[in-house]
Amino acid sequence: MRNKIRLSSKNSGQVRYILLIFILIAGLMISSAIIELRQSKKELYQLMTEQAHSLLESLITASQNTLYATNYLNDLSRQRLINYAELIRQRYEQKRLTIHFLQDITKHSDIYRIHIFDKHGKKILSSYESKHSGESERQEPLRILEPIFKGEQDTLVIGYKKARFANQYLYVIALAAEDRSAIVLNIDAEEMIKFRRNIDFGALIKKVVGGTSRIVYIALQNPQHILAASGNISELDNIEDSEFLRTAFSDSAFATRILSFDEQEVFEAVHPFIFAGESIGLFRIGLSLDPIQDINDRIYRRLIIITIVLIIIGFVLFVYIFTRQRLHILQKQYEVVETYSGNIIENVSDAIIVLDEKSGIKIFNSAAEKLFATNKDEILGKSLSVLFPAAECRKVLEEPSLLKQLNCTIKNQRRELLASKSVFQDSDENQNTILVIRDVTEQRQMQAQLERQQRLTAMGELASGVAHEIRNPLNTIGTIIQQLDKDFEPSADKEEYHELAGLVYNEVKRINETIQDFLKFARPQPVQPSRFPLTELFSDLQKQYSTSLREKNIRLDLNLQWQGDVYWDGNQMKQVFINLIQNAVEAITENGTITLTVSPEKDGFVEIRLQDDGPGMPEKIRQNIFNLYFTTKAKGTGIGLSIVQRIIFEHGGILHVESAPGEGTVFTIKMPVSV
Repeated sequence: MRNKIRLSSKNSGQVRYILLIFILIAGLMISSAIIELRQSKKELYQLMTEQAHSLLESLITASQNTLYATNYLNDLSRQRLINYAELIRQRYEQKRLTIHFLQDITKHSDIYRIHIFDKHGKKILSSYESKHSGESERQEPLRILEPIFKGEQDTLVIGYKKARFANQYLYVIALAAEDRSAIVLNIDAEEMIKFRRNIDFGALIKKVVGGTSRIVYIALQNPQHILAASGNISELDNIEDSEFLRTAFSDSAFATRILSFDEQEVFEAVHPFIFAGESIGLFRIGLSLDPIQDINDRIYRRLIIITIVLIIIGFVLFVYIFTRQRLHILQKQYEVVETYSGNIIENVSDAIIVLDEKSGIKIFNSAAEKLFATNKDEILGKSLSVLFPAAECRKVLEEPSLLKQLNCTIKNQRRELLASKSVFQDSDENQNTILVIRDVTEQRQMQAQLERQQRLTAMGELASGVAHEIRNPLNTIGTIIQQLDKDFEPSADKEEYHELAGLVYNEVKRINETIQDFLKFARPQPVQPSRFPLTELFSDLQKQYSTSLREKNIRLDLNLQWQGDVYWDGNQMKQVFINLIQNAVEAITENGTITLTVSPEKDGFVEIRLQDDGPGMPEKIRQNIFNLYFTTKAKGTGIGLSIVQRIIFEHGGILHVESAPGEGTVFTIKMPVSV
């Protein structure tokens, strides 16, 4: 009996022990569940706080970007119109403005209308032929442009306004001219207004609220009224009536609370919205608390899901960070390569032009700007015909050959160019053409001059030796003829004898003079430079030729764009211009103009152009005019231009001639200021 009792006591002890363990386990489970529930709620509230804060920060950033985008769009439109207005004002003040020019601008720049009003408000010029002369105007230009007409403003940004004769909105600016006329430009603002509507606060808030059912409402509120709102909003408490809202607004701090809204509890987060140092209002976002109601049923599943999601997010974030770091490194390397290649292209001595069929010229380096004497901003986006008006030059550049030599006219000057062409396709499969152009005009001119000088030197050395051999016998012959004519007299035909002797002597004398001139060319006088004003040389020439020019009704125009001192042999250089001017006078005959232009060049050089409007020369004659003893004149010696070339060469200069039948002749001399 006692054993049974002991057994029963033992069993009950075990049961109690099991029950105790069960209760402890149950308590632990319940406590764990309660703790987990509280912890989950706490974590959920914390998560909602972070999400709300992140959402508000994103919303504020997006709102700021909206304001920046709107301001930037307005500034961009305003600046573009002002730039075009400046261009139009310049042409207007220079009295070169035409309707065709205004229409051309509106056609190629998406400008809707361009009008010019005088200071009385009367339209004096327009890119658009008005078809509404009989209709009443909605706004008077005189009233709108009054600040310009009265001289109160030079630039007037009118902004968005309703079109006077159409059901549309325009963006308008006006610029004052010197005579207080108003240059008015406007563009179609429908797309700009539509863009503003799509990105304003209301649209932004609606997009955010419409994207999720968890957000009960979003509102932007200031102390006076609600600026923008979306969601199930019937009424919101005022900022001044709520200490929570008032504190958050005045302290510019993020804050959260739980409040009753529309018969439900919501989690509200607030954050002040400050833009450009000015407090715009208070962003309020209400989040639904429905997820907390289901937390007991979904806690374990949610923990697992959250864990998996966090692992996935962590993995994605890790991949994102790693990829971003690699992308940043590659971007830095690309910037280095791009900067390096850009510096090479910009500073290379050859002109480099990159263009495609769609967008025109895309790259135009500094060497190209110097070669074509054109600013890069005026060329980018235009076709190649702007640089090469002549069809034959464009045709050569369009051929598939990799290397071509071109003779083209650039800024009214004939240029010899060496052009290399290559083609590649970019990532958009657009065909791009690269042109590398080198100006070899001066090299070709220098080469031609050196070749001519070498031929003349060789000819002079050869003929000089021959001249010495001829000169002595000629002197002997001349002496003998004189002596015979003096000491001997035939018995018959005395007059004929003396006449023939005199003729022989004169011919010997003429040959001797020719040899003397040739020896002067073959053995030139050394250059004896001295410093003198260049204007003094041309002033003497003008005085020297004034009488002969006046007799033949020829005008000599001096265009001295450079008037400094030069270090030349004045006598030899005067001989150069005497030869050139005399040739021009003889070519014109009468009733013409000779223009002498002096302009500065780089690296201490000056360019002297002597141009006449005579009959010009054919190619065959032009190629031989510097050859010794070549002449087209009945009494010419053919040595003048050879001497001119020698003097220029001795001074370190380059002499070049351009001429064509019916187009006159131009001699171009490039000389160093100091020999």
